[in-house]
Amino acid sequence: MDDLYQRYQAGERNFSQIDLHDADLSGLDLSGADFTTANLKGANLSQTNLSQTNLNGTILQNANLSQANLSEANLSLADLGFANLTEANLTGANMQMAILFRTRFKNTTMPDGTIR
Repeated sequence: MDDLYQRYQAGERNFSQIDLHDADLSGLDLSGADFTTANLKGANLSQTNLSQTNLNGTILQNANLSQANLSEANLSLADLGFANLTEANLTGANMQMAILFRTRFKNTTMPDGTIR
């Protein structure tokens, strides 16, 4: 994952279709990145800054997103089945048509977030 963060630090933001299943990305600042249709199944994204990130169609099954900042993120069509969103910030996030089967929402902040 060091390679991903080095690329991000160098200014790269397009990580669409990347395979990061089971990756530990906890605590990183990845705000504004594009993970469209990426595989983040089982990834540890706890306390990660994913604000204004494009996660459209991303696989996030069983991902740990506890205490993650997902404000203004695009999660439309994302698969969040069994994901943990405990204490995550979803202020202004777009979750239209996201798969939320057994997704854990506990103390999750969602003002103005959209689920349709």
